[in-house]
Amino acid sequence: MQTQQKEKYRHLGLNISYYRKEKGLSQSQLAELVNISRTHMSRIETADCAVSLDVVFDICDALCIKPTKLFDFRD
Repeated sequence: MQTQQKEKYRHLGLNISYYRKEKGLSQSQLAELVNISRTHMSRIETADCAVSLDVVFDICDALCIKPTKLFDFRD
């Protein structure tokens, strides 16, 4: 992951965490729905790794939200 993009990944991870909690899901539950490991889900939410658009779209599908919600970065 490029360092100049780190802040954007952090915002993305925070939004994923927010909507996951809003749906009452644990990281493990969401990871299972998306077919990734809980560790990978944790790393996505903490901006510890880059994430593919395929996984982002799968997360959106699992959370029943539009991708724009995850990319609405509040300062």
